[in-house]
Amino acid sequence: MSFAVPATPQRPTPPGAFINTPAPSRPPVFRAPSTSTSFQNQTALTAAPSAAQTLTPIERAARTINETLTQETRYPDLDTYVGQGISSEYDIPTSTAWAPFQRVKTYDIPDRIFEQYNHGQMSTMMGLFAELNHAWITIDNQLYLWDYTHPNPELIGFEEQPNTITAVKLVVPRPKVFVDSISHLLVVATTSDIYLIGVSCQRGPEGVHSVTLYQTRMHVSIKGMKVSCIEGSAKTGRIFFGDGRDSDDIYEITYQQEEKWFANRCAKINHVSKPLTSTLLSTISFGQKAVHEHVVQMAIDDTRNLLYTLSSSSTIRVFHMKTANTLDCVITRPLSSIKTMIGHMVRSDLLGPNATLVSIDPISATESARLNLMATTSTGCRIFLSATSGTYYFSDSSSAPTSMQVHHVKFPPPEGQQSSQSPSSQIITYQAAAPIATNSKMLIMTRKANRYAPGHFFCFVQRTQAGDNDLLFMSAPDSGRIARPQEPAQGFRYTELGHWLQLGGQMEDIGLVTPPFSAAPSPMGFGNELAVQFDQPGSEIAILTNTGVQTIRRRRLVDMFASAIRYGGGDEGLEAELRKFVRLYGRGETSATALAVACGQGSDVTPDARVAKITDHDILEYARKAFIEFGGKPQLNENSVVDNSASAIDNVRPSPRHEGIALYISRLVRSIWKSPILKEGSTPIGGLTVAPTVNLSKLQNVQRDLTHLQEFLDANKSFIDGLAGPEALGRATTKQDEIELQGENRALTSLVQLIGSVIEGISFVLVLFDERVDEIVLSLSDTSRQRVRELTFEGLFCSSNGKDLAKELVKAIVNRNIAKGSNVETIAEALRRRCGSFCSSEDVVIFKAQEQLKKASEAGANTESGRMLLNESLKLFEKVAASLSMEHLEWAIKQYVSMAFYAGAIRLALKVAQQLDRGNRALAWIKDGSPQQDVRRAAFESRTKCYDLVHEVIRAVDKACSDKPDMVDGILTLSARRRDEAYDEINNSDDEVFQTYLYDWYLSQGWSDRLLEISSPHVVTYLQRKSLDDAAHADLLWRYYAHYNSYFEAATVQLQLAKSGFELSLERRIEYLSRARANASTRVTGISDMRMNRQSRQELLREVSDLLDLANIQEDILQRMRSDIRLQGERREEVLKQLDGQILPLDELYNGYADQAGYYDICIQVYHAADYRNATDIRATWTNLVEQLHIEAVEQQHTQPWELVAESVRTLGRRLNCSETTFPIAVLVPLLLQYDLTTSTDRAREAGRTGEVVMAPQTWVLDIFLELRVPCESLVAVLETLYWSDEPPFTGRNKRIIAKHLIYVIEKWLEDTSRHGVVFGGEENTIAVADTLKEVLSGAVLEEGSEWMERGRVLRATVESMLR
Repeated sequence: MSFAVPATPQRPTPPGAFINTPAPSRPPVFRAPSTSTSFQNQTALTAAPSAAQTLTPIERAARTINETLTQETRYPDLDTYVGQGISSEYDIPTSTAWAPFQRVKTYDIPDRIFEQYNHGQMSTMMGLFAELNHAWITIDNQLYLWDYTHPNPELIGFEEQPNTITAVKLVVPRPKVFVDSISHLLVVATTSDIYLIGVSCQRGPEGVHSVTLYQTRMHVSIKGMKVSCIEGSAKTGRIFFGDGRDSDDIYEITYQQEEKWFANRCAKINHVSKPLTSTLLSTISFGQKAVHEHVVQMAIDDTRNLLYTLSSSSTIRVFHMKTANTLDCVITRPLSSIKTMIGHMVRSDLLGPNATLVSIDPISATESARLNLMATTSTGCRIFLSATSGTYYFSDSSSAPTSMQVHHVKFPPPEGQQSSQSPSSQIITYQAAAPIATNSKMLIMTRKANRYAPGHFFCFVQRTQAGDNDLLFMSAPDSGRIARPQEPAQGFRYTELGHWLQLGGQMEDIGLVTPPFSAAPSPMGFGNELAVQFDQPGSEIAILTNTGVQTIRRRRLVDMFASAIRYGGGDEGLEAELRKFVRLYGRGETSATALAVACGQGSDVTPDARVAKITDHDILEYARKAFIEFGGKPQLNENSVVDNSASAIDNVRPSPRHEGIALYISRLVRSIWKSPILKEGSTPIGGLTVAPTVNLSKLQNVQRDLTHLQEFLDANKSFIDGLAGPEALGRATTKQDEIELQGENRALTSLVQLIGSVIEGISFVLVLFDERVDEIVLSLSDTSRQRVRELTFEGLFCSSNGKDLAKELVKAIVNRNIAKGSNVETIAEALRRRCGSFCSSEDVVIFKAQEQLKKASEAGANTESGRMLLNESLKLFEKVAASLSMEHLEWAIKQYVSMAFYAGAIRLALKVAQQLDRGNRALAWIKDGSPQQDVRRAAFESRTKCYDLVHEVIRAVDKACSDKPDMVDGILTLSARRRDEAYDEINNSDDEVFQTYLYDWYLSQGWSDRLLEISSPHVVTYLQRKSLDDAAHADLLWRYYAHYNSYFEAATVQLQLAKSGFELSLERRIEYLSRARANASTRVTGISDMRMNRQSRQELLREVSDLLDLANIQEDILQRMRSDIRLQGERREEVLKQLDGQILPLDELYNGYADQAGYYDICIQVYHAADYRNATDIRATWTNLVEQLHIEAVEQQHTQPWELVAESVRTLGRRLNCSETTFPIAVLVPLLLQYDLTTSTDRAREAGRTGEVVMAPQTWVLDIFLELRVPCESLVAVLETLYWSDEPPFTGRNKRIIAKHLIYVIEKWLEDTSRHGVVFGGEENTIAVADTLKEVLSGAVLEEGSEWMERGRVLRATVESMLR
C-alpha cells in the first residue's frame, strides 16, 4: 500500500546549501559493497524532470518499463565481446550452486531395444530426435524410435526394406508437398536407397507425446555410395547428403507432390560434379596411394542461405544457396590455411600438426552480423570464423561470401580448473591482466563438440583409449558480467562459466530439446539470457550415450542465486555469497534476482529428477531479507537541483531496489508488452476469425507471477522504504532524506499501480477470449474495430485510450449477452470481480438497467409490467448517473423515447447533467458573465450535451401529440397525460443551468409565448440575468411580469429599459415610459399588492413621470431637428442619431440643442422640467419666442400672425400647467398686450396700403388665459397693475386698452362665479371690483358713449346692486 506524500512546499535549493548533511540511517543486515558498482544500469531508469509532473503514476511506471526493456535490448552482440584476438577466460565454480548447467535426469535405454540388438548382425547406430523427445537406433536394416521420457515406451519401427541403414536424419519438409499434419520428414539412408518417411507429431502441454510414421513412397537409389551425413534446411525444406566413402561431392534429394514429364517425385542431384578427366586423374596413383577425402559433417545456416561442410581432412567448404535449386561452392578453407591465420595471432601447441577439426557449428545472422561459423579442434580450441563479401562482412543472404577469416580463438580452460570440493564461496576468476593459457591440455582428445545459441558449448573429451567413458565440458557466457563489465574502460570480455560432468558412457548424439534460444530478433540483445529468465523455458539439451539419455538444463541466474542461499553455509557464508553476487552483477540485478526467488521463481532438480519451483521457507525468507535490506537507497542529484528549475523530487534517482522491481516486471511482461491483443484472420469461406496473439496459457502464467509479486510487495510494504507509509518520512532526519524518500515513494507506488493494472488487463483479455470474440469485434464500429486491431497490451495496461477501448469491448460483450437473452448480471459480476477497472460496480448496474429496458421493450411500453420495468431501469440508471457515459445515456434516452417514456428520459438526462458538475461550476460561470477563457466553461459544455438530449425529447413529445386530441369524452388522453408529465418534469426542475439553456433554446426556436406560460421563479431569474445584456430578454421580462399581474415589477423593468444603453429608439423609450407610468399607477388587490411599499410605488411613478417629461422634450427637439433645414450633411446624421437614442440630461438638451438652435418654446419647457426660476431669463425667452413666432408667421405670409402666437402660448400653457415660474401671468399678459398693440398698428398700416383690413379680436390675449383657466382674479390683478403703473406703451390713449380688458375680465369673472358659487369669491372681492370699475369709468379713459363705456356702467351697476 502506498502512502501519500505530505504536501510540503518544495523550495529550490539555493547554491551553497548543505543538502548532503549526513544523517544516521538503519544499518543493513549485510555489509554493503562499494557504491561505485551499485547504479551503473540505472541511467535509463532515472525520470526526466521536465515531464515527470505531467505523467500519471501508471504512465510513469510504463515509461520505466519501456526504458528497462530498451536497456535490456542494448545487451552487446556477439561481435562485441568475441572480438578480434584470443581468450581463455573461464569461471569454473567449485560448488554446484554456481554451476551453469545441471543434470536433470538419466533415461535408460529400453530392454526391448537390447532384445532387438541381440537379434541383429551388429551394424548399429544411435541418435536423438531431441526436439521430439525421441531417440532412435538402427540395427542392420531396422530403425526403431522411442519416447525416451516415457517409463515404458512403445517402439515405432521402420522395417520395410532389406538393406543396412547407414544414416538417419530428421528434417523439415518443403511446404505444400505433404498434408499439414506431416511436420517432419525422416530421411533414412541405406546402402541402396534413401527413403523419405512422413512424421506426424501429437503435441501436448508437456511436449511431444506421440509420433506416427507415414509411408510417402518417395525414395531414390544411391547404389555405389555410402551416405554417412544428411542435413536439411528448415526454411526451404531442401535435403542434402554426402558420400561418406571416397568423395566430397554434395548431393541433394529433390521431391515434389506429383510426377511431372521430366521430373520424378523423388530424385537426387550432384551439385559438385567433377569432369571425367579429374575423376580419372584422381584414380591414378603414379606409384603413390591416393588419399580420399569425404564429407563427415554438414551444417546449414538458413539466415544466410549457406551450407557448411567439414571433410575428413578438416577442410571447411562453404556453399551458397542463391536460388531454391542451386548450390555453389564459394569458399574452401583447409585446416592448414586456418592454422596459418591463427599463427599471426598466437603460437600454440594445441594447434600443431596433429590437431584436426572435429565439428563445425553455424552462427546465425540473427546472433551475429560478423561471425559465421565456429569450428572446434581435437584439442578443444574454438575457432570463430567470419565471412566477408568484398570489403564487407557477409550478412546478406542474397549475395555469396568470398573470403573467410579467423576472427577469434577461444582456448580451453587452464589446467587445474576442474571442480574440487572447495568452499562454496570460492570462484576462480582470471582478470584481463592474467596470461592466456594457450597450451592447456584440459580438452585434449576432444572427439565431438556442439554449440547452441547464445554460446552454450558442449565438448566431449575421450579420457581413455577405449573411449567408453567420455568427460563432458560445458560452458556458457556469463550474461550478467558481459552486460555489466567490472572495468568499462577495458570493454566487454568473453567471460564464460564452465562445468565438468562425467557422462558414465560414450556419447552417441546430442540434441536441443527446447526451441533455439533468441532473446531478440537482431544481434543486439540476442544473447541476453537474463532478460528471458521468466519469459522462455531454460535451454535443455539431451545427450545420448551407450547407457541412456541424459538431460542437461541451463541454469538461470535466479536458480544459481537460490542454490547459493541453500548451500551458503551459515550467515557468514550467505553474506559472502551476496557480496560476490553484487560484485559480479550489480545491486540492481541482485535485487531483481532476490525478488524473483522470494516470489517463487527459483527452481532446482528434486531428488526424484524433476525440475520444480523452490518452496523452501528458509530460502524464500532469506531472499526476502536480501531484497529488503540490500536494496540500496535513492539518491538526489544535487547538481540538477541547483541548476534546474524542476522540483527536487524529479531529480531523485530511485534505489537499486526500484531498479530490481522494474527489471523483474519487465522480464515478466517482455513478450506481451508490445504485442497486439488479438489478430484477425479469415475462414475458407470468407468469415472472420479472431485469435489471441499471445497464448492464453502464457498470459495466465504472467498474471500468476505478477499476482505473487503484488502479494509479496503488499505483505512486506512496511519494511520497504518508499512503501512503508508516512512513518518512513518520520525517520528522515534531513531535507535531503525527505526528498529522496518522496522520490522513492513516487517511483515504487507507480510500479505497484502498474502491477495491478497489468493483472486486471490480462483478466480482461482472458474474459474477452472466453466469449465469441469474432462476433464482438464485428459489432464494433469501423473506427473502434481498427483501434482494437492496433491495441497492444501496453496500451491496454497503461493508456486511457486503451481503458476506454476495453470498456467499449465490455459493453459489446454485455450487449451480446443481452441480445442472446443471457443473465447479464452473471457476466457483469464476473467482469467486475476479475477486472474491476474495466467493469466497475457502476458498470454492473448499467448493464442491469439495460437488461430491464430490453425486458420492458419485450413486455410492451403500454403494459403495466412494461411501465414498471421502465421505472426500475430509470432508478438503476439514476444510481450510476455519475459514471454514465454519453453513449450509454444517448442509448437509454433513445429507448425511452421509442417507448414514450418521456418524463423518464428527461429526468435521466437532467440527473446525469447534475452529476457531471456536482460543484455547479457551470452556474457560477453563467453568473460571472460566461467568460470564454475560463476552465468552468468545460463543465457547462458537458452539461449542455445532456440538455440537447432533453430538447430532442421535447421535439418527440410535441410531434407525438401534435395530431392527437387532449381530451376524449372529458378524459385526458394517454398522449396528453405523458406530455404533461414530461413538461412537469421540465418546469419543476431546480436545475438553473438547464432552465437557462432551455429558455435560450425556446427563444431560438421563436417560442417566446411558451416561456410566458411557465410559472417558475427560474424564468424570472433567467430573464433578469439575460436582460442585463439583451433588450429582447428585458422586454420579455416586463411582459412576463405583466402576464402574472406584477405591474410594479413590470414598470420597474420598463423604466430600466427606457434608461438603458440598448440600441432603442427614443420613440420606443417613450413607449416604455408611458407603459411604465400606466403600470405604476395600476393597483392589484391581493397579497402581491400588500407586499408593495406605497412609497416605492410613488417614487417610481415620480421618476417615470419626470423621465417621460424629459423624453418628450427630447422628442420635440428631435422632431424639430428633423425639419430644420439649417442642419445638413454628416452633422445632421450625427445629431439625429444622438437624439434618437438614450434620454439625454436636461443641461445637454438645453445647452447642446434647444438654446443653440433657438427653440425658445422648448427652452421654456426645459426651464419647467428643471424647475428653473430665474425670472429675467424666463421673461427674455418668452419675449424671444413671441418675436420668433411673429417673424415666422410673417415669413410664411400668414394673414393672422397673432393666431400662431396665441396657439403657441396656449399649447405651452397646457404643457407647463400654467406654472407660476415658467408661465408667469404678470409677464405674459403685458407682453402679449404689447405685442397686440404693436402688431395692430402694423396691421392698420398694411390695411391702408393694400385696402384689406384683417383685425384681430380685441380680447384674444385674455381669451388665451381664460381658456387655460387662469383665475380671473389673477388677471384682474395684473391688469390693475398695468393700469395704475402708467408705463409705456400703456399710457395716454393706449390706457383704454387696459380698461377694456379689465371690463372684459370682470364680466367673465362675474359670469363664472355666478354659476358656480359666491360672486367674485366673496364680498371683499366684490367691493374691490366695484372700486376698480368706478375708477376706470371715471378716469376719462373710455370715450363717452362708446361700447366699452356702456358695458362698464352696466357692469358697475350690477356689481353695486350685489352690494346692497
